[in-house]
Amino acid sequence: MPFKAGLELTELQNMTVPEDDNISNDSNDFTEVENGQINSKFISDRESRRSLTNSHLEKKKCDEYIPGTTSLGMSVFNLSNAIMGSGILGLAFALANTGILLFLLLLVSVTLLSIYSIYLLLVCSKETGCMVYEKLGEQVFGTPGKMIVFGSTSLQNVGAMLSYLFIVKNELPSAIKFLMGEEESFSAWYVDGRFLVVTVTFGIILPLCLLKNLGYLGYTSGFSLSCMVFFLVVVIYKKFQIPCGGPELNATSSILSNSSAHEHMCKPKYVIFNSKTVYALPTIAFAFVCHPSVLPIYSELKDRSQKKMQLVSNISFFAMFLMYFMTAIFGYLTFYDDVQSDLLHKYQSKDDILILTVRLAVIVAVILTVPVLFFTVRSSLFELARKTKFDLCRHVLVTFVLLVIINLLVIFIPSMKDIFGVVGVTSANMLIFILPSSLYLKITQQDGSKLTQRIWASLFLALGIMFSLVSIPLVIYDWVQSGGSAEGH
Repeated sequence: MPFKAGLELTELQNMTVPEDDNISNDSNDFTEVENGQINSKFISDRESRRSLTNSHLEKKKCDEYIPGTTSLGMSVFNLSNAIMGSGILGLAFALANTGILLFLLLLVSVTLLSIYSIYLLLVCSKETGCMVYEKLGEQVFGTPGKMIVFGSTSLQNVGAMLSYLFIVKNELPSAIKFLMGEEESFSAWYVDGRFLVVTVTFGIILPLCLLKNLGYLGYTSGFSLSCMVFFLVVVIYKKFQIPCGGPELNATSSILSNSSAHEHMCKPKYVIFNSKTVYALPTIAFAFVCHPSVLPIYSELKDRSQKKMQLVSNISFFAMFLMYFMTAIFGYLTFYDDVQSDLLHKYQSKDDILILTVRLAVIVAVILTVPVLFFTVRSSLFELARKTKFDLCRHVLVTFVLLVIINLLVIFIPSMKDIFGVVGVTSANMLIFILPSSLYLKITQQDGSKLTQRIWASLFLALGIMFSLVSIPLVIYDWVQSGGSAEGH
């Protein structure tokens, strides 16, 4: 879930996609070349680039080489920012509905598969010279490819915005009640999450989204990542402070005469299958999506090479794997089966300054992150509509309409697991599994020396398709069965 992806992608699009009447946008032009020069040689990078230069595809050549200036360490930090998002809040819920062993297996699998998908993406970038995901899709599949990538990245960003605003809807009422000195059970219209999320959206987020440029908002990613690290530290600390299962479960269990019931509720489970297990894989996939940011970060890497960027990816994903697993396991061992799809919401801030602090920090972080993602979604729509010239009326109207739609979705969506589920099985699946493998197979279709790699990429593509075919019906079935319930197992 990228905190900085929106800024980097938008800036790079504005920098590398000039309005040039000489550049043909007709996919038929690409088809002619595809049947000639391109298909005849993607075998060697040097020969491929020579054929690009010698043909009229030179007009569609993706990006001119511009040396990067970002160090390896800072690139790791930037990619970690792009990976980290609201998905971390749903991992304990995923673990509670799969068990420790099954969750660990899924987490390791998605981590390794995500690293492999980035390898495919980097190979495609090297072969075509494209440094933006959307332009890569257009270069290989023409206008349909560009639209599919735009649609996938936009849906992913909309999903991220929905999850962030859902955090505001869930957490802001608790923070305000604490500051007012009221009990958690206190209810009034001005502490209703639906009212508060609309107020925050149109009082704070709307003015920020109406700005023509992101400005300093683009630098909030470091703050957002720091907030999530702080959240992890608090989760670990609270595991050893909160009684087994949390205050509510502990109070209930203390009434029971049978102590074995309490022990059973507080006993970790290693393999679980229930109606909510289907949300585990989409939630994990949602948490690892960073692919639209990979190529912009690659383009800024100093002395860049495919091997060096792969190292950046490996380090970043390993770090996020550790952070995700620690958050999930300590969150689960605090609340066990009582954990919710928004882990932070489960912690009570009554008389707890630490929980209040982390709650406010996360709220501020997500409020400042929403405009960054919104800029990317809006610019994507304008790019598709070929409305690149700034128009104030259109700018305001599109901003207002999009925010209204997003708020309506946030108000009526019952829980965060539904956001993770839908976005995880659609856009996250496309960005991680289907698109990188499809692009790779298309680019290397005439390269007989890469038969083994193509077989692996084909299996990877089949895995992504199977993921969709299995997960989407199961998510829909759970909706029908649960009848839109807000939480629960």
